[in-house]
Order: sequence, then C-alpha cells, then structure tokens
Amino acid sequence: MLRRNFIKKIGASGLMLGAGSLPMKAIAGMVTGHDIRKLTILHTNDVHSRIDPFPMDGGRNQGLGGVVRRGKLIESIRAEGDPVLLLDAGDIFQGTPYFNMFGGEVEMKAMSSMGYDASTIGNHDFDLGIEGLHKQLPHANFPLLTANYDMSDTIMHDKIQPHKIFTYNEIRIGVFGIGIELSGLVPKSLYKGTRYLDPVKNAQEQANFLRNEKKCDYVICLSHLGFKYRENKIADLNLAELTSNIDLIIGGHTHTFLSKPVVKKNKEDKPVMINQVGFAGIRLGRIDVYFEKSRPGRCESCKNLLVG
Repeated sequence: MLRRNFIKKIGASGLMLGAGSLPMKAIAGMVTGHDIRKLTILHTNDVHSRIDPFPMDGGRNQGLGGVVRRGKLIESIRAEGDPVLLLDAGDIFQGTPYFNMFGGEVEMKAMSSMGYDASTIGNHDFDLGIEGLHKQLPHANFPLLTANYDMSDTIMHDKIQPHKIFTYNEIRIGVFGIGIELSGLVPKSLYKGTRYLDPVKNAQEQANFLRNEKKCDYVICLSHLGFKYRENKIADLNLAELTSNIDLIIGGHTHTFLSKPVVKKNKEDKPVMINQVGFAGIRLGRIDVYFEKSRPGRCESCKNLLVG
C-alpha cells in the first residue's frame, strides 16, 4: 500500500473512532512489513489549582477532576506499554485555597509526581508575581517552555526555554510554548520586565527550527493564546492558518471544551490538529500518533477523557 493511501485511510479512521479504538496490531496489520511506532500524547490546560475533585454540591461538575484520579488514569495509560508524552498548556495556578495557602507548591509537586514532561506559562501563573513563579520552580521536575516571553531582564532569565526535544523509539518530537499578551490581563508589577513578542513570528521560527534544523518528526505548540475570539486577535485557529511546520496545537486560556480536536489547514495547505480540554482537570486529552519509520508519515487518533 502506498504511504499516501496509508496515511489518508488511517488518519480518517483515527479521527472518527477515538483513542484506543484502533489498536496497534490492527494498524500494523494493514501495512504488512512496515515498522509502525506509536506515541501517546496526554495533555491538560487551565487546571487552576484544582487538586481535589469538585465537591458534591449539586453543581454541574460535582465529583469530577482531582489529581488523584488524573494520576491513576495517566498510570493506566502508561501501563498499556507505549511511550507517553504528558503536557500542559498553562494556568497551573489560581482558583482554590491550595494556591492561596501554598503559592503553587502543591500544584508543581503534583504535576511532578504524575510525570509531566513540559508546560507552558499562562497569565494566572504570574498571580503571585514573577518572584512567586520563580519560587516554585524547584518543585517542578519539568521545564516551562515559552518562545514569545522575553524574560532576559527578570529573575526568570535562565529558568525558561523556548522548546524541548523528546525522542521515543528514534522518533523526534519537538515541543515549544507560546503565551498570551500579559498587558491588560496581568498588572505590570507582577510580570515586571517580561517582554511580549509576536506569537506568530516566534511560533514560525520555532517550528522551522525544530522541523528543519533539529529534524523533528512531529512538532507540538503548547499555546496559551486561546481557541478563538470574535475580535481580530491571534488565537489557536488563526495561528494554525498563519504558520507552517506545526502538527499539533495544544491550547488553553479560553477554557474551551472540545469533544474532539479541530483540524485546520496551515499556510501550506497541510493539516494542523488543535485540541483543548476545558479547565480544572475535568478532562484529559489523549492523542495517539502512529509513525511509519521506514517511510516518513504519521496519523492521529484522538479522544478527550473524562476524569471522574
């Protein structure tokens, strides 16, 4: 079977069927003699210090979420045996008394315990100032990625990085972060000397670098721009359309619950997958990516899982 047909058929099936419904053996059997590699990407956004599940108070989210349940779900997915990349799209902080009392320590320790691989920075992660964010970094066993916040004149100048590359079964995954403009959302006194850079320009530079110079097979943008806006403002949907070399945008900020990822065409008419899973850890995004090692190519299968 030609690679083009393989990618088209498996990709369409995966988008419709959801994670876990197209098992590895089935895919490998459809392309006899080809070496298929699978990577599972799990992701959250805007967890907002939700350590415990929502209380049983009759609200629409009662009993949902909580880091213990999320951790057990992540553990069960890792037990399937395939490599797992665990990511977050920002706004780790603010929203419950845990943050008010401990300033983000509990959140960072919980994410480290669950084995997060990287996160980007959200606007609420500055709620105790840039010093407050800096103070919690020793509790994070994962990097904070942002390509369009210039923190060179702040206490965070050597504590962040624009991207990170992960390698699984010889497959190279490039991940970079993009944040929303802080002016108007966060008092200047909290983010201090942080300079906001053009998100489209910097996203394109990172994607080109990861794809062309670092030879990444798959490029992920952790975005805290928001899914979409009524006004003319950069969000995930038009970021996808205005750039190239990005395969997946994991979004945050607008608390958008997507039942399944949205696919947009980039400026080279190639597909970009965009996903966001609401807020408060109510859902865990799952994207299974299948790579054909002998010939360049990939396909995705997706499902947003309820944590509860």
